[in-house]
Amino acid sequence: MTKINDIINEMKKTMSGKDTVLTWIVLTALANGHVLLEDIPGVGKTTIAVTLAKVLGLTHGRVQFTPDVLPSDITGFSVYQKESGTLVYQPGVIFCNLFLADELNRATSRTQSALLEAMEEGQVTVDGISRRLPDPFFVLATQNPTGSAGTQLLPDSQIDRFMVRLSIGYPDRRAEIRMAKDRMLSDPMLTVKTVVSPAEFAAMKQQINRIYVHDEVIAYAVDLVEATRKDKNFAQGGSPRATLALIALAKAIAGYEERDYVLPKDIALAYPKVLTHRVHPHRDARLTVEAALDAILKQYRQPKV
Repeated sequence: MTKINDIINEMKKTMSGKDTVLTWIVLTALANGHVLLEDIPGVGKTTIAVTLAKVLGLTHGRVQFTPDVLPSDITGFSVYQKESGTLVYQPGVIFCNLFLADELNRATSRTQSALLEAMEEGQVTVDGISRRLPDPFFVLATQNPTGSAGTQLLPDSQIDRFMVRLSIGYPDRRAEIRMAKDRMLSDPMLTVKTVVSPAEFAAMKQQINRIYVHDEVIAYAVDLVEATRKDKNFAQGGSPRATLALIALAKAIAGYEERDYVLPKDIALAYPKVLTHRVHPHRDARLTVEAALDAILKQYRQPKV
């Protein structure tokens, strides 16, 4: 899909030298997944979210999470209207196409849980009434590394709903010089244009979803995820949700490479991105998470289809 390259190239205007991260974010959005950006402050996490919303012409909402943010701030709440004698629902900030959950790990567990239904089912339930969120809907959350002041670990139920976890990292010297020079002249965000409309983006997602996956490729994906549950390096392996995410992201990779079918190499490429944040290393593990996943990939031969 040439439009995928158009989206990525437009995003480069505000994030130079980070092509790989931008590509994975766009592919995850096309796979109907959510992204968790884990990095130190100031490397461009928020900039990426705002740029993506502008390039795709999406409405976006943002919450800077702190311990005093309430679940109702996210999902909305009902207010008694004296004139009519009824409760009137006031939508929360999550009613948008792209929701930026900034520093999610600073929120309380109760507030974090307000996102669970939205991320899994594309709806929120307030006062017993479920309301659909706009389509497309995509969560891009950021968190500071564990150990930063005022942060706490996200629960497994939250982590498992993110298709991928990415880290932007520092720019290289050349990219940082270019960034400094660009911002001396003007704000690069002002030059960013909308490349596709929300309707076009939704159509791209449907096209990705229709990509063919052979039964042996599905079995290969299942075997790779199941292997994490048996590996002695892991105290907890990937969930069935991880299997679905793995296949969905592999479809997006195939679409990016102009194919209407998934190859085993697509599964292998997506595997570490989908599983790294979902597995828990065993206390007696002899390998790091990344090395253990790589060993599993080498153990299972890719099917010839």
